[in-house]
Amino acid sequence: MGLHVSDIAHGHAVMNRAIVLQQKTQRPVQFEITEHTREALTAWITHAKLKDDQFLFPSRKHASPHLSIRQYARVVERWVISIGVTRGSLLSMNIENRDW
Repeated sequence: MGLHVSDIAHGHAVMNRAIVLQQKTQRPVQFEITEHTREALTAWITHAKLKDDQFLFPSRKHASPHLSIRQYARVVERWVISIGVTRGSLLSMNIENRDW
């Protein structure tokens, strides 16, 4: 996840929306950042003492400056399991919310 702090925040304020470029296509993608997420990101940036030019999710490995997609997927998977969401319920939610 190659997001920099400056991609989602200006100074100490996390933005309501952000735009990033997709790595493969270089197309801009806009996404909304909810209030709860903004609060969590603000706390994370403060706790980690991150500066604007630093990666939002730095890697613990010295060879890589930021989390890989695989590392990010592991973090999300552990979080989802910790709140009791099963793979089956995720699949059913995905199918129910599709516009066919």
